[in-house]
Amino acid sequence: MGLLQRRFATIVICTLILILTSCQQNEPIEKAGKKVEIAAATLDDAAITAEIKAEILNDHLLKVSKVEVTTTKGVVTLSGTVNSQTSVDRAVEIARSIKGVKEIETGEIIKGY
Repeated sequence: MGLLQRRFATIVICTLILILTSCQQNEPIEKAGKKVEIAAATLDDAAITAEIKAEILNDHLLKVSKVEVTTTKGVVTLSGTVNSQTSVDRAVEIARSIKGVKEIETGEIIKGY
């Protein structure tokens, strides 16, 4: 099992534990359902982030760059330092190619080392 798969499995397990421990039997079903929706959205965001980071690490242009990736409700924020506008464009292209990405923000990327 690769590093990415282990991280994804860990996220899934932690999310399930949070769901199970936060659902009390006396809570209304709607409240428990909301918690499951929030956990599923968090899990989706984590998967998107992990997939983008893996693609960046495997990209010959970006693997030496310091690009940070965060995802919230499908909105990806790219930040860090790259050496050119071409690198910024490539990072955006990678993020756009990932299923579940709704929007990409790049205001935090600094060009130049």
